[in-house]
Amino acid sequence: MKSFVAIIPARFASTRFPGKPLAILGGKPVIQRVYEQAKKVFENVFVATDDDRIYDTVEQFGGKAIMTSPNHKSGTDRCYEAYQKCGIETDVVVNIQGDEPFIHQSQLQTIKELFLQPETDIATLVKPFASDTSFDVLSNPNSPKVVVDDNWNALYFSRSVIPYLRGKETETWASEHTYYKHIGLYAFRSDVLGKVTSLEQAPLEIAESLEQLRWLSAGYTIKVGKTNVETIGIDTPEDLAAAEKFLMDNKL
Repeated sequence: MKSFVAIIPARFASTRFPGKPLAILGGKPVIQRVYEQAKKVFENVFVATDDDRIYDTVEQFGGKAIMTSPNHKSGTDRCYEAYQKCGIETDVVVNIQGDEPFIHQSQLQTIKELFLQPETDIATLVKPFASDTSFDVLSNPNSPKVVVDDNWNALYFSRSVIPYLRGKETETWASEHTYYKHIGLYAFRSDVLGKVTSLEQAPLEIAESLEQLRWLSAGYTIKVGKTNVETIGIDTPEDLAAAEKFLMDNKL
């Protein structure tokens, strides 16, 4: 039986929405909602932050927080520092985005189950695009696409639409082929997490600005799970308003 720890990187600084982990959503800070969702699946959950305000808020609602360096270039680096400081040794470290208050139990459970397969180094999730998805939505570069092999190992991640459907009108692509949208939830074997944080940036990663291409380029196996749950990430004040509406509509 594999052991797990969940770590939620949360920074106060943000270009589009400073302080978003502390934004109030349905009477609770966003970071508290993420933490509570994670606790439904994982016994050990920590928020990794570089800001006293976030640290204090987590402590106040009864959560566990770890102060980390303000100089990390990615959430993965912050996640590894927090893992080293948390005092718990586990087989797997789950990196949960601090701006995903509706991350679902089923998604976290799927991530766990991917580590039943011994070849899994890293795990992540995808959601199929609906067959009536317009090409404008499908081709949005802010919504990375994933292609997988027959064993559901990631072959490539891209901001472009992959695969290209030769000889087909672009508006029919989503109905002609199942495309997968990447969901930014990751889990790592703990030894692998230490190794990937020391890798140099790869040319593919630099080209697409997608960190996971560094790991693929280095030969790590990224196992992919499928979810049909749609979540709302909080990147802007407009997203927060949409999330408030989602809460009210679903009586959460």
